[in-house]
Amino acid sequence: MNASEVTGTVTALANALACGRSTENIVLLSSVMVMLGDTLATIATARDINEKNQFCCDNSKQRLSP
Repeated sequence: MNASEVTGTVTALANALACGRSTENIVLLSSVMVMLGDTLATIATARDINEKNQFCCDNSKQRLSP
């Protein structure tokens, strides 16, 4: 998917989710989605850091050949 397709899909999804819901419910749904995005970003960052630390630790245990 290119950038235009992603933004178009997200816009269509937002319109579909908002349809027939009160403004109050849309605000709540928006807050939940922001929290979901932030949590996913935190998980991805933690995984990345853990993978880099694992790589560094694995490399530090290797011995140099004489």
